[in-house]
Amino acid sequence: TAPDWEPFVDRLMRTEKCEIYLTGSSAHMLSKEIATQMRGRALSWELFPFSFREFLDYKGIESEDARSTKKRLLTQKAFEEYWESGGFPEVVGLNRLLRIKILQEYFYTILFRDLIERHDVSHPKAVTDLAYWLVDNAAAHYSVNNLTGYLRSLGHKVPKATVADYLEWFEDAYFLFTVRMFDASLTRSNANPKKIYCIDHALVAATASGILVNAGHLLENLVFTALRRYYPENFNYKTKTGREVDFIVLLRAGERRLVQACESLVEPRTRKRETTALSEAMTELGLKSGTIVTRIEDEVIEIENGTIEVVPAWRFLLDPLESMG
Repeated sequence: TAPDWEPFVDRLMRTEKCEIYLTGSSAHMLSKEIATQMRGRALSWELFPFSFREFLDYKGIESEDARSTKKRLLTQKAFEEYWESGGFPEVVGLNRLLRIKILQEYFYTILFRDLIERHDVSHPKAVTDLAYWLVDNAAAHYSVNNLTGYLRSLGHKVPKATVADYLEWFEDAYFLFTVRMFDASLTRSNANPKKIYCIDHALVAATASGILVNAGHLLENLVFTALRRYYPENFNYKTKTGREVDFIVLLRAGERRLVQACESLVEPRTRKRETTALSEAMTELGLKSGTIVTRIEDEVIEIENGTIEVVPAWRFLLDPLESMG
């Protein structure tokens, strides 16, 4: 960052009729620290990789009527491209190998500039190994205890408190996000296993160590980023019988929405598992509707205690709130 930028910006704001845009998330100053410096005189906006609607706009596809019969096939085709490329603008339209190479460079840059250099990390290999594990396990549960044990199994003597710091730094850098279990008790919520998600599903696919990445986990990660962009307050939900719903979204005025992500409901056991979990959660929370986001399936399932709307990912991403009913 430029030295003494604060008094310079302060002088501009007092003497000139102008708008000033400041960006953060660098090795020197995060966006929330800029907001702190300019407290009371600034509005903060979170910037994410392209949403699907922004991706359509970038491609020159009119997003306002993207669901019309005339535009639907074009929109669905664009979603398949978005599924492969993700939302980082620089990689859109590139061939697969170059796209993967650039996304991998993003991964290393975030690790070394926004984390290791910024925080002067004394165990850089531990941070790198942890980041790889979390990306490999995007949309999976973790606890600080099991992460600490994993790092120790690799020979890293890192205490639990330091691992917790690493997780907080990942989130500060808008790289990896933690979602807690929904619970009226904050203590229990913090003690329960949590889930991890990445800022971009294509970044997961590009940097994960496995040859085949779990498509269901990628879809869940994609649903998370769509929700996180608009609704910071979303949690994982577990019913009294132990069944899991991927997201409970807390809206304004105390409203709640339930969202499940599942690549396909074609297999009968999968369909029963997903709908039963959602039905139980709806009953426990007094809700009459729930949503299951799939890759391509589109239907309405009437159940005894309400309605489950099954929506294809492309339609959900265009308007998450409308899709949640």
